[in-house]
Amino acid sequence: MKYIRERLGAKLFLANLLVILVGIVILAITIQLTIPAAFNRHMGSMNAEMNGMGMGQGQGSGYGKNLFENFRASMFESLGYAVTAAVVAALLVSLFLSRRIVAPIHKLSEASQHIAEGNYEKRVDVNGSDEIGQLAMRFNQMASQLEEVESMRRKLIGDVTHELRTPLTSIKGYMEGLVDGVLPANAETFEQIHHEADRLSRLVDDLQELSRVEAKAYSLDLHPVKVSNLVQTTVKRLSPQATAKRITLRSSLPADLEPILADEDRVTQVLVNLAANAIQYTPEDGEVLISASRHADEIYISVKDSGIGIPPEHIANLFTRFYRVDKSRSRNAGGGSGIGLTIARHLVEAHGGRIWAESAGEGQGSTFTFSMKMAAS
Repeated sequence: MKYIRERLGAKLFLANLLVILVGIVILAITIQLTIPAAFNRHMGSMNAEMNGMGMGQGQGSGYGKNLFENFRASMFESLGYAVTAAVVAALLVSLFLSRRIVAPIHKLSEASQHIAEGNYEKRVDVNGSDEIGQLAMRFNQMASQLEEVESMRRKLIGDVTHELRTPLTSIKGYMEGLVDGVLPANAETFEQIHHEADRLSRLVDDLQELSRVEAKAYSLDLHPVKVSNLVQTTVKRLSPQATAKRITLRSSLPADLEPILADEDRVTQVLVNLAANAIQYTPEDGEVLISASRHADEIYISVKDSGIGIPPEHIANLFTRFYRVDKSRSRNAGGGSGIGLTIARHLVEAHGGRIWAESAGEGQGSTFTFSMKMAAS
């Protein structure tokens, strides 16, 4: 019974079988009900004819022939009634069953039209667990994903507009101040304009990189890479930034750590992004530690800081584009556009790894970790 409920083919087979059985039953019942009456009627007619004519010599064979003819006539008459009743019953049952089977498909068709028109909130009722029920469930999942994508698209447009407007408004304000003579044309003013222009340039570059990694419009040059090389490159690149904030940037790696199978440039990009974020969100005289360890056939690379920490309710959304725990606090800490972690997630997942964040709460620091597969020895 469960197999029948979960298979559309079985339902169609049983529906056809049911139509046939109904037709046969109606046919048999109709014949059973109509043959006696039809036969009696024909016999009555024949008897009247024989009584009127009288039965003479040599008419016995004619009587038998008439009896057979009347029986055949009554049989065909009954079959006519029976076939008509069976066909009508079969049509009614077929119509009922076809509507029951086709109705969900019509609902799916109607819902798909709503989706095509941009109404991503439309859903269909899931009745049963057969192929149509599974199709309805998949349709609802697709509609939910489309609704989420549309929501993210609208949010993306709003976020990009806001992020672009902020530096542009600042640059415009500085330029108007210079034109009106409100601001002095000195190095400090020009430095502020350059800072906002540089911020705008970084945002455009981040958006371009995000578009590239989300579309997978790049290839990975996978080869064995020493984690120590990645860490040394990152520390060397970010040391000036850490020194400027009096932050201790150090590393701790096992001496016998196995190499990873990775694109060195891309993984360096991920590690630099995480370490740079750690420096940005760590107050002066703090510490940022880059470490690595082996777990089964993976290497975990972590960046731990003594910074401002992350409230638990925000951790799940950290890798969503443009997401920031506190936008005003982010800017005060020198934060970026909110795209870097999204890019890092895409790059890590392209390597077959995972990335996650941990924090005990505000003021407790945070740790960002990503996994990479070990290179075959």
